[in-house]
Amino acid sequence: MKKLSKLEAVLWSIAFPGFSQLLSGQYIKGLLFVTLEFIMNVNSHFNSAIMFSFLGDIEKAEKVINYQWLLFYPCVYMFSMWDGYRDAMPAEEKYSYLPFVFSAYFVTVGLMISPKVTIFKVHPGPVFLPMSFVIPGLLIGFLIKWLLKSRN
Repeated sequence: MKKLSKLEAVLWSIAFPGFSQLLSGQYIKGLLFVTLEFIMNVNSHFNSAIMFSFLGDIEKAEKVINYQWLLFYPCVYMFSMWDGYRDAMPAEEKYSYLPFVFSAYFVTVGLMISPKVTIFKVHPGPVFLPMSFVIPGLLIGFLIKWLLKSRN
């Protein structure tokens, strides 16, 4: 099978968790990620929430979403991305998991607090607020990675 680049692996995993594993020949792992994504997506009604959010109907998005199922999503999503990245990265690269771990954590926190957060009279809801929490998660993860690498 084809050896994916790090960027390719992450982008395919962003498109759909499990795709980079399938493309690199890891069929069981890829099918597991695809199946988990499908189960969580269907049971959380995430696609409906995304649609309502992009149409500007945040209240409908909040009513349709099942938070109990959606809380699993960030960790599986980010783990799938990291796993694809890890398969493509050089063996000597260290601490590559940190940006993915912190992003998963921050997105999960953003999801939990999303019903209560309003910023400048705008309520971002269960899709846009967690999405915006990816940025601080990545920044903190890369900062800690840099600190750990510079210490060695």
